[in-house]
Amino acid sequence: MSNYIEDLNWRYATKKFDANKELSSEDLETLLEAIQLSASSYGLQPYEIIVVKDAALREELKLASWNQTQITDASEIIVFANKTQITTEYVDSYLEDIAETRSLKLEDLDGLKGMLESTILKLNPEDQSLWAAKQAYIALGNLLSAAANMRIDTCPMEGFDIAKYDELLNLKEKGLTTAVIATVGYRSDEDQSQFAAKVRKSKNDLINVL
Repeated sequence: MSNYIEDLNWRYATKKFDANKELSSEDLETLLEAIQLSASSYGLQPYEIIVVKDAALREELKLASWNQTQITDASEIIVFANKTQITTEYVDSYLEDIAETRSLKLEDLDGLKGMLESTILKLNPEDQSLWAAKQAYIALGNLLSAAANMRIDTCPMEGFDIAKYDELLNLKEKGLTTAVIATVGYRSDEDQSQFAAKVRKSKNDLINVL
């Protein structure tokens, strides 16, 4: 297994993908599992993941992404869509899942239920949506890290028309909105960005120990 820090130094936001190289179904499944296992606040995972395969749809998404070629050239496009509102029904379903998975009674989770009711459910819908989008970004980070470890290229992308994505993917009717997307595949030899030195803050500038 390659060194994890070396993997992170190897990765970059790939601007040009090799359209002739595709992920294996096994590698894609591993990346999706990494997303599934991502941390999220309270474990609620207030988002859904859409893998867009349809070529015609990807062409439309490309137009909604200001014609960035990653949308159609990458092997995969993964959309992170956060919930626009966290409902009591959603929380109850989550608690039922915990009870079933851990062989608990729902009454055993009254403390957690009360906490969720007094925090997340107390937020207005706008703040709930913002909170949910932050959780989706945590999952995005898991994807980028896992892909780097597998030496698979990615490009996290915010440069797109959210409203158009939501329309094309029928997200509004599902109570979702597009938070962020990631294109996944293999870099093209022609992508000059891969040769640029990685620029990051120094540890002294970034990290404070108190």
